[in-house]
Amino acid sequence: MEVELREVHDSDLPVFYRQMNDPEAVRMAAFTAPDPADRTAFDAHWKRLRASRDVVRTVLADGDVVGSAAVYGEPGEREVTYWIDRAYWGRGIATAALRALLAAVPERPLYARAAADNAASRRVLEKCGFRLTARARGYAEARGEEIDEVVLALR
Repeated sequence: MEVELREVHDSDLPVFYRQMNDPEAVRMAAFTAPDPADRTAFDAHWKRLRASRDVVRTVLADGDVVGSAAVYGEPGEREVTYWIDRAYWGRGIATAALRALLAAVPERPLYARAAADNAASRRVLEKCGFRLTARARGYAEARGEEIDEVVLALR
C-alpha cells in the first residue's frame, strides 16, 4: 500500500469528522475533543489548525483519505499526532505516515503522548525513533476519567 501525505483539502474534513466519531477509535485515542459529535467545534478546530504555523497533513493510502497527521505546538515543545481510520489499522499506515511527517519536519526534539494502554500507538512511535521519557496522568475526555499516559520524545 502506498502511503503519502498532502495538504488538507476542504473535502477531507467530512472524512476526518466521520473518523473522529468512531466510538472504538475515540476510546483508544482517549485524549479527544470533549464532544467529538459537536460539528461546530470540529469545524472551528480545523479552521484554527489549518490557519496556524503547525504542519497538518492528510494521510492517503493508495490515493484514499485514511487519516491525518500533524506537528503542533510551541518550538521546543512541539508534539506529533495522527489519526488513522480504524478500517486501516494494523497495516503499517500510521508508521509510514509518521515517518513521512518526520522527514518533512526535521526540527527536534518532538514529543508524543498516548494512553498507556494504547500499545499500538506506542509501537508506531517507537518504530519511528521515539523513546519513553515519562509517565503521567491526564484527563481523557473519551473515557470520562483521568488515565495513565506515556510521554515519548524524538531527539
